Amino acid sequence: MDSPAARGSPRQVRRIPGHRGGEPVIDFAPLANWMDESGLPGKGEPLQTRLLSGGTQNEIYEITRGEHRCVLRIPPVHAPADRDKGILREWRIIEALDGTDVPHTPAVAVCTDTAVLGRTFYLMGFVDGWSPMDHRRVWPAPFDTDPAARAGLAYQLAEGIALLSTVDWRDRGLHDLGRPDGFHERQVARWTGFFDRIKGRELDGMDTATRWLREHRPLDYRPGLMHGDYQFANVMYRDGAPARLAAIVDWEMGTVGDPKLDLAWMVQGWPADTSAPDDSGYVDMRDMPSRDQVVAHYAEVSGRQVDDLDYYLVLAKWKLAIVLEQGFQRAGDDVKLQSFGPIVPELMRSAAELAETTEYRS
Repeated sequence: MDSPAARGSPRQVRRIPGHRGGEPVIDFAPLANWMDESGLPGKGEPLQTRLLSGGTQNEIYEITRGEHRCVLRIPPVHAPADRDKGILREWRIIEALDGTDVPHTPAVAVCTDTAVLGRTFYLMGFVDGWSPMDHRRVWPAPFDTDPAARAGLAYQLAEGIALLSTVDWRDRGLHDLGRPDGFHERQVARWTGFFDRIKGRELDGMDTATRWLREHRPLDYRPGLMHGDYQFANVMYRDGAPARLAAIVDWEMGTVGDPKLDLAWMVQGWPADTSAPDDSGYVDMRDMPSRDQVVAHYAEVSGRQVDDLDYYLVLAKWKLAIVLEQGFQRAGDDVKLQSFGPIVPELMRSAAELAETTEYRS
């Protein structure tokens, strides 16, 4: 259902398929009317829009009315119908985070009336700050030249996911967001089945890692709210030093599961030596804290033990290899997806090697 602030009357769809100048095209006139009827700020002011990003899953627009700014998140016109359910899932999470210590985009309003813009969408608060994806391989000032300040980016990243793990998801109305019982058993069954459906080649080490995951479990699985794809790419920071996390974004994979999988997802590719140049990632990891240091910070803030981290690292590497393998199998002429070809076997071998060498025993 729509939030009380988001109910609007039906009107004719006026979404314009296609692109103009490389940008998705939407007739935003119905949005202004809906916002006015919903009692949102800026009533009667001209509506200005700016495309922030567009892709196969979501289109994101900055919406300005007078002095008020917010952000619209909506599936592309040709996205599968179930993407609307995904939008509502994202909305439930950011709405549930209001009033918590978790940095997030404020929930403004949601609309399920497809007569407004043709798809379910929601509005979230505009966050002043920057994304690491806008500064690939070069941090903005002062983090480009100040190693001490740069370290704060890593600690803040770990702190964001630690705070998320402390949210009382039942109290926040997210009791039905996921299925925490049997989470780890289902992870192995789900992703092995997924790999069988997309399989185009054998992956060395997959049998070893899969068998190990089936035979081991975490020491003390405590369900919690998790992001599902936690990394530098999915957070925003405030401008200037010290480093301050402004918001965790992109909740498509959000669920109730095991938050420590988010931690492992974040650090599974963390370089062993952060003093040396490393061109393998999309951010500059020089002078960052070590993996052990950021994991320790997570443990301190979250109150969760991390003695079983190797289990989660095996799971994260194994799962990421399967996720990227899907992209590689569908690459066609896409150079980025083609680049996953050599990465996937390396990830899977790394998962198997850790499984065979770890001292962790559940």
